[in-house]
Amino acid sequence: MAGGSRGSAAEEKAASRGQSDANRKLKYISLAVLVVQNASLILSIRYVRTLPGDRFYATSAVVMAEVLKVTTCLFIILLQKRFSVKETLSFLLDCVVFQYSDTLKMAVPSLIYTLQNNLQYIAISNLPAASFQVTYQLKILTTALFSVLMLRKSLSRVQWVSLLLLFAGVAIVQVQQEANKEASGQDSSQQNYLVGLVAVVISCLSSGFAGVYFEKILKGSAASVWVRNVQLGIFGMALGTLGLWWNDGAAVSQQGFLFGYTGMVWFVICNQAFGGLLVAVVVKYADNILKGFATSFSIIVSTVMSVYLFAFHVDLLFTAGAGLVIGAVYMYSLPRPAGGPLFLSSSSSSSSAAAEQAGVSVEMEAFLPKAPEGAASPPSA
Repeated sequence: MAGGSRGSAAEEKAASRGQSDANRKLKYISLAVLVVQNASLILSIRYVRTLPGDRFYATSAVVMAEVLKVTTCLFIILLQKRFSVKETLSFLLDCVVFQYSDTLKMAVPSLIYTLQNNLQYIAISNLPAASFQVTYQLKILTTALFSVLMLRKSLSRVQWVSLLLLFAGVAIVQVQQEANKEASGQDSSQQNYLVGLVAVVISCLSSGFAGVYFEKILKGSAASVWVRNVQLGIFGMALGTLGLWWNDGAAVSQQGFLFGYTGMVWFVICNQAFGGLLVAVVVKYADNILKGFATSFSIIVSTVMSVYLFAFHVDLLFTAGAGLVIGAVYMYSLPRPAGGPLFLSSSSSSSSAAAEQAGVSVEMEAFLPKAPEGAASPPSA
């Protein structure tokens, strides 16, 4: 009996060790995916927007990304319904049409996200990729402030200090960029640093407000993340098409919706559409510290790659500013003291795609449901 008990204990210990190793591997995979997604989207957009030749219309890319995102979410819902088309259609009809008041709530965040996606193209077209990546971290500041104002959340002293450091770091980078612009004379005729800076600041404000607004809507809601993405996508496609008609309607009618699309452009669009959904699943295996580290590391990757791809010049002032931002992002992601109120920052990247575009916290359901049909994972507070 004693031998059997010892054998059972050894098996349990081995199983526990194996589970721990698997979790550690998943965390490393999560870190790699988050870093690649964060850095690749910024770098690839910058690359395709600075290539010579025919330039695609950013408004059409925003619409196409929404189409792909909605299609992906519909497929996931179909998968959850075990490929029953009838059940899926009935479910969507109930969630989207019959509960129209719930669907209409998505109009406001969808409008903001559509604006944000277009602004992202404008900003990256006019800013160096590394400068955009650093400045875009202001979304942490705006999300925190809107959370305090709209959701009455509280921040720790460390988080407040990190927000001050974040602002200081971004300010230093902007001073460095302004000094470089004056030293080099005139900017490129196709780039306007001020336009890019205004676009990224407005994008950060919209990201913070939309994320907090969406979290407020989700509290007490039974809709799944995928249904919410479908609702957002419906408005996103409509509003994006309206923006395309308003800004590029005449040109698109002459040259076509897919004018200027290349393999790299399709990569950017797919990264926007699928990247956020992928991150939403991956971060289930990553804690908040890992997310902060991934964001910080992606800034370093973007900077290094910008030096090689775009001849970006890194000097002491930029290094100091970026270092403050990296440190602030990591500090902000540190866990709150035991017993204190918890506040999680919104995840990074362009992503947003959908992790940001859905505006929800990182605790999202996996592709296959483990809860009853239609139940949603509660958003983090």
